[in-house]
Amino acid sequence: MSGLESYPFFTIDQAWPNWLIFTLLAIDMIIRIVALGWIPHNRRPSVALGWLLAIFLIPYVGILAFLLLGSSKLPKRRRDKQVLVNDVFRDQTDDQAIIGDSAHMPEPLRTAAQLNYDLGALPMTHGNSFELHTDNHACMEAMADQIDAATRFVHFEFYIVAIDDTTRRLLESLLAAHERGVEVRILIDHLGSLGYPGYSELVKRLNSSGVAWRRALPIRPWKGEYQRPDLRNHRKILVVDGVLAFTGSQNIIDRSYNKRRNRRKGFQWKDLSLKCTGPVVDELDAVFVTDWYSETGEFFDEPSRREPQAPQNGGIQAQVVPSGPGFEDENNLRLFNHLIYNANRSVVVCSPYFVPDESLMHALTTEARSGVDVRLYVGETSDHWLTQRAQQSYYADLVRAGVRIFLYHAPTVLHSKFLLIDDEVSIIGSSNMDERSFAMNMEVTMFIVDREFTQRMYDLEAQRYAPNSVELDAERWNDRPLLHKYVENVARLTSSLL
Repeated sequence: MSGLESYPFFTIDQAWPNWLIFTLLAIDMIIRIVALGWIPHNRRPSVALGWLLAIFLIPYVGILAFLLLGSSKLPKRRRDKQVLVNDVFRDQTDDQAIIGDSAHMPEPLRTAAQLNYDLGALPMTHGNSFELHTDNHACMEAMADQIDAATRFVHFEFYIVAIDDTTRRLLESLLAAHERGVEVRILIDHLGSLGYPGYSELVKRLNSSGVAWRRALPIRPWKGEYQRPDLRNHRKILVVDGVLAFTGSQNIIDRSYNKRRNRRKGFQWKDLSLKCTGPVVDELDAVFVTDWYSETGEFFDEPSRREPQAPQNGGIQAQVVPSGPGFEDENNLRLFNHLIYNANRSVVVCSPYFVPDESLMHALTTEARSGVDVRLYVGETSDHWLTQRAQQSYYADLVRAGVRIFLYHAPTVLHSKFLLIDDEVSIIGSSNMDERSFAMNMEVTMFIVDREFTQRMYDLEAQRYAPNSVELDAERWNDRPLLHKYVENVARLTSSLL
């Protein structure tokens, strides 16, 4: 028997002709050689190594998966639209990263605002106010109330939307607003909503109503609609008349997400959303306008944004930070790292999916080792088994560095997403602390600089999150079975394939 029969990636039948065997081996070798120089281009080393490992272990399957999923950017035509819109927004704000007084702001916060403006083209403004919503269903009722009062326009953009007993009133309010002449525009992520009970009924209702709606990032090749399927629009935005807006972590679906498995396990999603007034409403609307333009080619400019009237001082300072594969950089990750590295006293992270890249992991552990009180809230349970295992693979290193990890009690699925820094910085939005939210999902984040509001967030942590969580016992965690550690490390490896 020749050495070819034992080649690790082929099972070679003696009946195969020699020319076919050598052709397959040559193709395999070419794939490997080309991949070594091609895959690392413009990718983080950990991501490149993950893809190279997949290609070297299973060459044909690995290279096919890479061709389908290897690019974490949207098509160039779509990124060009983002650049065009960013230029329009910069013109409207006279290239000011901070509108109004900034002399009172510490230097790290001024530079954070400049960073965000450079990446996302939206400035920090005064004159904002925020109301926290901690109950999913009550928040949807509040949204419906505002839509019922709309007179000009409603812009609605969410990752998951379905008709069920808890969402029906909100969706009926949208259709009723359309019928009375309000300009209603709706964006719903295609794959995010597909498959949830109530989505098919929703599509039929929207189609028959005549309301202007689109699937965000649709995957319908037969209609010429295609991009990498796991690049998704994960944003949650509702804007009413340019006067008020909602954003945060919440989708428009019952908090059980309507699936039998979830109800059998007693899963109930816990979210955190913001009702916003002030100039940030225009900024959230600007994000919607950009996404609508990207999906439809229609660019419209609401009058409230043509002449920015942001106050020069007073109210809460805040800035909207869009991010995702339509941008050249990972806007949200850069902001998070910048703020964490500039923390002096405390860092609180709450995320349902915590699978950090190396830079975020270094930032958190560096601050913890520097004496900063770093607290991480994650779910004791999760609806994503593989992500949960990958997340758990980081616990030992975090605790060793001094990070305190709090596990929110099952069966609640912790879905709130926030970051608190020292006494005056709050981050609330749609972004998880994982590589999917950094590189693959279109996200929107609210960057808030205000002591009183941040104290409200610390009070929320103390009253709603800490009492319903248990701190991870490092000694017991380190004694978990070896098989668990093995599975966690394999799951961590898969997280790098972006």
